[in-house]
Amino acid sequence: MPNSKSLALGFIVGGVVGAAYTLLSAPSSGRDFRENAKMKSESLKNTVLSLREEGMQLKDQIAQTSKEGAELIKELSEDVKTSIESWKKTVEPHQKNIQKYLEQIEESLKELEEKAKADQENNDDDTQPSHEVINHQ
Repeated sequence: MPNSKSLALGFIVGGVVGAAYTLLSAPSSGRDFRENAKMKSESLKNTVLSLREEGMQLKDQIAQTSKEGAELIKELSEDVKTSIESWKKTVEPHQKNIQKYLEQIEESLKELEEKAKADQENNDDDTQPSHEVINHQ
């Protein structure tokens, strides 16, 4: 808020100084000078009031937008949390089944490896040459 007060004060001081300089530098009679000063001060007053009103509206809009944004973020986080919980509940039973199937697959692979080794050993025994002497007559 200190910046907006400084800004408003700057506008007021600048307006007063500008109006005074304009009135003092322009050649005119006393009566014209007073009328002109009155019009300029009214114009300055209206400008300041308008700026003040617009500033208050802007402040209210920012506050409302911040409030709505905070509510949306809260709702979104609750929705995400609910979705994650729902997903966990949906996946958990399947996760146990998948783990069970993976264990069964590992067991089957071990059995296949053992069977393959046994078959290979049997084939190796059958293909080794025998040391018998065959008599051809």
